[in-house]
Amino acid sequence: MLLIKNGRVIDPVTQRDEMLDVLIDQGRIFKVADGESIKAYLDKENPEGACADLEIIDAGGCVVAPGLTDVHVHFRDPGFTYKEDIISGAKAALAGGITTVVLMANTRPIVDNEETLSYVLEKGKETGLHVKTCASISKGLQGKEMVDMALLKEKGAAGFTDDGIPLLEESFVRKAMEEAARLGMPLSFHEENPAYITNNGINRGKASEHFGIGGSDRMAEISMIERDVELAKETGAVIDIQHISTKEGVELVRKARAEYSNIHAEATPHHFSLTEEAAIEHGTLAKMNPPLRTEEDRKAIIRGLADGTIEIIATDHAPHGKEEKEKPITEAPSGILGLETALPLAITNLVRPGHMTLMQVLERMTAGPAALYGFEADSIQEGKRADLIIFDPDKSFLYEKSLSKSQNSPFLGQTLYGKIYITITDGNIVYRDQWEQKKS
Repeated sequence: MLLIKNGRVIDPVTQRDEMLDVLIDQGRIFKVADGESIKAYLDKENPEGACADLEIIDAGGCVVAPGLTDVHVHFRDPGFTYKEDIISGAKAALAGGITTVVLMANTRPIVDNEETLSYVLEKGKETGLHVKTCASISKGLQGKEMVDMALLKEKGAAGFTDDGIPLLEESFVRKAMEEAARLGMPLSFHEENPAYITNNGINRGKASEHFGIGGSDRMAEISMIERDVELAKETGAVIDIQHISTKEGVELVRKARAEYSNIHAEATPHHFSLTEEAAIEHGTLAKMNPPLRTEEDRKAIIRGLADGTIEIIATDHAPHGKEEKEKPITEAPSGILGLETALPLAITNLVRPGHMTLMQVLERMTAGPAALYGFEADSIQEGKRADLIIFDPDKSFLYEKSLSKSQNSPFLGQTLYGKIYITITDGNIVYRDQWEQKKS
């Protein structure tokens, strides 16, 4: 048994925000009550004192919340395990308070077949993290021939995406949406039309001018969101607009969701925290697809998160090797780490400035992503699985090193708020950081 005492329980599913104790037994939340009620129960069941196997965590000064769900993650396994693998990625996720991930399909081999799908899911079972994965929409990520969605759904695919590569052929996208709608499966879209991109990963504007390159125009995203929200409305498909980066994109989703609730959107912590100025400062460490854009775009993303237009905060955790990121700006791969900094960046840049409440942020990182995939959202209720995190939203810390195999983050060396101390999955403590120092 595990007893978490004196914590501030925040649960987006029940909208509960109060001081409560949480008693965990056999991987489930057994009781959620005030301290006196929990003590009375334990005294009744164990008149001679506490259970021999009872571990007590005093969470005074900390928040106790459901474990986080990240629906946009690259663990690079199979095929690129020098950057990351499922085991190392899981360690980074758990350190970030993330207890469920949905992986992307652009591995090598690609997750477009049941063998690779099975490999990912089986290896995920070794981690203490709930590892789910999408399969690709098209075979070989070629955008031409559709995978056997029915078979891959049966074998455990959470959804379908060609993330990393946009689907350009409208007739193919329509066909995929029709099949996904028939199967009741979500599709996630990487919205970047190469017709508007000279050099990816850098915004066309101040940043591209600084580097003397053409960069990526905002219309690359806008044009494809326009197409896909209309196709979704016509076909009845559930879709996710991934890593939204433009104010126009946010507005397109806002208008579409007013008519059709099955359109979802996600924002990354780097897109609500940084602008193209970071690309100028950090170079390839702040190069990502879609690129960091302007302050107006950043503020629009924050407004979208605050009003529920964007229901999901997802990291697009994208590890790359040091040597790769040291290449020239036009040659280095796009993407940054995100698992360990997602909640701290949300607290630092959304909660502390007053843009969103902690309840809202946690909702975008738990119930929101779960709804996209039809998962049961983790919740601090009796009988639910015990996936929990304990963190101090007011504690600052220096982000010095990642548990990922890679270290490609512009946030390294920065002071952030929201120290994560303990992560629990299925009632087991799977991550514990400096808890003895916290208690003292």
